[in-house]
Amino acid sequence: MNEVVGRDDLLLLTLDTLRHDVAVELAAAGRLPNLTAHLPGGTWERRHAPGNFTYASHQAMFAGFLPTPAAPGPHPRLFAARFAGSETTADRTFVFDTPDLVSGLAAHGYRTVCIGGVGFFNKQGALGGVLPGLFQESHWEPEFGVASPTSFEAQVARAEKVVAELPAEQRLFLFLNASALHQPNWFHLPGATRETGDSRVTHAAALEYIDAHVGRLFSAMSSRRRCFAIVCSDHGTAYGDDGYTGHRLGHDCVWTVPYRHFFLEPTV
Repeated sequence: MNEVVGRDDLLLLTLDTLRHDVAVELAAAGRLPNLTAHLPGGTWERRHAPGNFTYASHQAMFAGFLPTPAAPGPHPRLFAARFAGSETTADRTFVFDTPDLVSGLAAHGYRTVCIGGVGFFNKQGALGGVLPGLFQESHWEPEFGVASPTSFEAQVARAEKVVAELPAEQRLFLFLNASALHQPNWFHLPGATRETGDSRVTHAAALEYIDAHVGRLFSAMSSRRRCFAIVCSDHGTAYGDDGYTGHRLGHDCVWTVPYRHFFLEPTV
């Protein structure tokens, strides 16, 4: 990462609330053609989330604690704050001296941009401004939020505008929190109604919706130079699993998330 940082643009795309099992099933069934075209081997990696709901997980990720491989470690990290005794900081780790990765990248000349999705990024209250406040530039509109059936399209359009307006020499760290998978997501399944509500099936339909538009995001982020992309979930969610519903709880379907990182080669 010490070669990547300062050379490439960076993308962190969190597919908020995406379950690992749903992501794996859809990839294997050929229902995520645009994502699997970039995932190494066309498959997701199974990892453990650093938190069981959005705020906790993103606070950890912005401190360098990305989802951890679901196997005994220790596992060297891509990014880490400098502190004595860290067992997961290696020679290949990008080490920053600021309190968080976002400001660490800014100190290395990156333009840091947040395109929010779920409520913790909406800047409509003090708590909703904490995570976006880490960035030099942040964007949120109701069209980006969980209640919008076209949230990801709107977020991608904003990302395209951000990239287009940057000077060619300016390195970019773009963070996008995709809200489409979070409840309510029933409207992504044709024929579903508010009364039938959300389910594992509508969750899958929301992921297919994201896949239909993610190619535009990848194209924008690789339009100026190579981009190092991290695509992952921040936590899963339960749909009646062992009697549980939702997240911010300790069930395996919440702690286990899909993850991948890869390069997007430049299109110019």
